[in-house]
Amino acid sequence: MSSFGFNSSSQSTGSVARKEDVMQQVKQELAMANAQELINSINKQCYKMCIPNPGTSLSSSEQASLSRCMDKYLASWDTVSRAYVARVTQENH
Repeated sequence: MSSFGFNSSSQSTGSVARKEDVMQQVKQELAMANAQELINSINKQCYKMCIPNPGTSLSSSEQASLSRCMDKYLASWDTVSRAYVARVTQENH
């Protein structure tokens, strides 16, 4: 039976589509929050370790240290993220 010109199957299809859109938006926002947290952590940790005396510019050794630190931090983050996703996936099956 229709309600206000819509049948129940089109309403449920619309609800499912809206729910999927909201879920996708939440996933994107979580990914953005994770990326921001990663950047903040890299900035905090690498700056502290690589730039003992801040000045108006970075020395070549400070630049190299920052580059190595960021590479290591990103590699570690990637390893931990993959392990976490694998564990969650395994627990859900």
